[in-house]
Amino acid sequence: MTQLHPDGTARSGRAAQQPPPSRRRGLSSAEAAIRLRSFGPNEAPSRNRSTLRIALGVIREPMFLLLAGAAGLYFAVGDHAEGAIMVAAAGLSIGLVVVQQVRSEHALEALKALAEPTAKVMRDGAVARIATRDLVPGDLVILVEGDRVPADGVLVDGGPLRVDESVLTGESAPVTKTAARDEAARQAAVNMEPGGAEAAAVFAGAMVVGGQGAVEAARVGRATHLGRIGASLASIETTPAPLQVQTNRLVMRLGIAALGFCAVVAAAYGFLRSQWFEGGLAGLTLAIALVPEEFPMVLVIFLALGAWRLSRQKVLTRRPAAVEALGSVSALCVDKTGTLTENRMRIAERWAGGAPFPSRTALDIEPDASLVRIAVLACASPAIDPMDRAIAQASGAKDAAAPDQRLKTVFPLKAGRMVFAQQWISPGSASVIAAKGAPETVYDMCRLSAVERDRAHRVAEGMGRRGLRVLGVAEAEWAPASALNDIDDLAFIFRGLIGFEDPVRTEVPAAVAICQRAGIRVIMMTGDAALTAATIAREAGIASENQVLSGSDIAGLTPHQLALRAARTSVFARLTPDQKLALVNALKESGEVVAMTGDGVNDAPALRAAHIGIAMGERGTDVAREAADIVLLDDQFTSVVNGVRLGRRISENLRRAMTYITAIHVPIAGLSLLPILIGMPPAFFPMHVVLMELIIDPVCSIAFEAEPEASDVMERPPRPATRSLFGSQDIGRGLFQGLVVLAVTMSSFALALRSGLPEEQARGVLLSMLIVANLSMAYAELSVPGQRLIEPHRVVFYGVVGAAAIVVGAALYVPAAGSLLKVAAPPAPIETAALAVAMLAGGWSLVTKRLKAKPRPLATGASA
Repeated sequence: MTQLHPDGTARSGRAAQQPPPSRRRGLSSAEAAIRLRSFGPNEAPSRNRSTLRIALGVIREPMFLLLAGAAGLYFAVGDHAEGAIMVAAAGLSIGLVVVQQVRSEHALEALKALAEPTAKVMRDGAVARIATRDLVPGDLVILVEGDRVPADGVLVDGGPLRVDESVLTGESAPVTKTAARDEAARQAAVNMEPGGAEAAAVFAGAMVVGGQGAVEAARVGRATHLGRIGASLASIETTPAPLQVQTNRLVMRLGIAALGFCAVVAAAYGFLRSQWFEGGLAGLTLAIALVPEEFPMVLVIFLALGAWRLSRQKVLTRRPAAVEALGSVSALCVDKTGTLTENRMRIAERWAGGAPFPSRTALDIEPDASLVRIAVLACASPAIDPMDRAIAQASGAKDAAAPDQRLKTVFPLKAGRMVFAQQWISPGSASVIAAKGAPETVYDMCRLSAVERDRAHRVAEGMGRRGLRVLGVAEAEWAPASALNDIDDLAFIFRGLIGFEDPVRTEVPAAVAICQRAGIRVIMMTGDAALTAATIAREAGIASENQVLSGSDIAGLTPHQLALRAARTSVFARLTPDQKLALVNALKESGEVVAMTGDGVNDAPALRAAHIGIAMGERGTDVAREAADIVLLDDQFTSVVNGVRLGRRISENLRRAMTYITAIHVPIAGLSLLPILIGMPPAFFPMHVVLMELIIDPVCSIAFEAEPEASDVMERPPRPATRSLFGSQDIGRGLFQGLVVLAVTMSSFALALRSGLPEEQARGVLLSMLIVANLSMAYAELSVPGQRLIEPHRVVFYGVVGAAAIVVGAALYVPAAGSLLKVAAPPAPIETAALAVAMLAGGWSLVTKRLKAKPRPLATGASA
């Protein structure tokens, strides 16, 4: 069986079993490109929504049906001009919605490209990470625990692998895969079916749950077993968020109620006034005014574009609900390695029984050469873990394994034994078992005396105080003819300690300080020793003056006691995966909104349990990414902080947009209903309500979404977990603003009629007032104290204002347009006074905000 060694070479017990160079080095880039053109991409057919499908979905909405009913009514009675206006207005309204949903689809497609699975392959003799879709037959794929198999293939190096093939076979028990020893075994594996144990065949879609190895791809794309049954591996979940489902249900119910009101009003007009046509128009007008179809549209657009904006900050959103949830994070649980630190480990110190001394480039010339030799034998191959890579790099050109040694058995980490070991055998001699892991466990395996243990412990403690991550190294021998099932009962020989240096990222302390000012607790959860964790925590700026809790401390606590300790502790060390899950649940029970980062298979339960699971995109396993809501594309802590910042911005803008939608529908619905109830002439016809909708849609879905955050967005406490995004206080504020506008506009309409103005002029006053009040209300919701009157980022809003001014001007002062809209220009003094009153009615909340709040200027460059 061939083994890849840390120096990049391949060896086996017999020269005849050496793989050909093409297998050892992988394909060349040129050959891979040729095969990609020949075999096609390694992906299932796309199921994207086309523009036509989006349009067909929109025309089934209640609003379109109401607009179509109004147009049909106009055509039925011979008002072809009015009917044409309704058709054009309906087309424009539907067009706006389609354009915005297409924009959202494009944003989701960009996210899918970012979320595309990747695979590690040998290309041109070096390990490279490529998109899974670019995988071709013949590629040498490196698989480790937690990876999803990207193609059907044959295990040719490494192993054994423990593989979960339940997605293909339905059997939950993992099966073991062993490497093919010759070409005949490789060819036999190519033709195998899923489910075979002790075989070399692996299949796309299966999950590696243990071990690592190199697989030669045989079938890709639709030719794989998974491809034949039409499964898609490269897709983002597009399940509607709970908030989106709730608003869709609300709009549907309001749509049904609106149709009921329409029938009642039409019947009342017909039976009481014998005005069936006018009754039909009044009923349709009220129905159109009552349906707040903007709510689901705003949610879809905000969540899609919010996720796209997050992706530009290297934060990939896999589930839409996480976009809004990021804004309320109050506890951020992070791992140390790779998130707070650079994840570029190197050996900084070694100890083999004498005095600890710094590492050098060529360790094989030092007296502790056996320490390094055993450490290399205890490293997985290929070296994926940062510490394994550091050991392999430090070993230089010296081979740890003898030419006739080959790997027989791998003993992975397990609960209660934080040690990784490998058994190497040679013909005619005892096998060597090399082990490395947590020093405490290694001491126990070596059965050190109290004096020896105390001495080693003091050395490890000193390394930990210097911020080093420490591994113990040991070896044992075993008779070659005897089977070795486990290593727990072996008597190991202690070889020494290795201290690894992984410096804190330079940007982390500032990012941690930002979180603390934002009311977010940063909590370190690591498997490292307590001293190392405390040192790194201090360097990162995480509060560590309180006691550092270790896994052994947590093991004896009840859930209630753990919740109390977690509420005042920021650093946790030597944690097992179960303890990480228990800590996440304890924080949730304490009322925290928990976000957690993770990268391994064992992190998946805690990632799923957290309100927001955040997986590492570069070093994370497929299992962790699939369990998480968010994937960091660059594995940096600052990306998490940027994600929280953008999450708060998205939540705030969404809340303001929904408040505005609530407010503006109050006067529209009221002005459609009140004149009917008190016997006045109709204030509005369907075309007027549609005109208002053409203003509302782009304002709420584009202008509000593009609004950048205020400079102090990360200096406010997070939204409490018990408070919803759009709560009763926001609804009440929106209703109050809408009632103010309704009272002012309705009073002005009644006063204009009573003063003797013709009905068309009174309606002209009302239409211009409502549009101005609408835009003033939107501007008041958009603005925060300290902003200038004109802000460059509001180009869409200013465009809507300009278009509305042109429409109102044409309606009032172009006779043909006024005739179609049934409005006329009032006297200039009345119109001027009416517009001033409307501006005050819509914008009064901005005045109160500026009086109550301190100036909060926008952050420079905050817009994404």
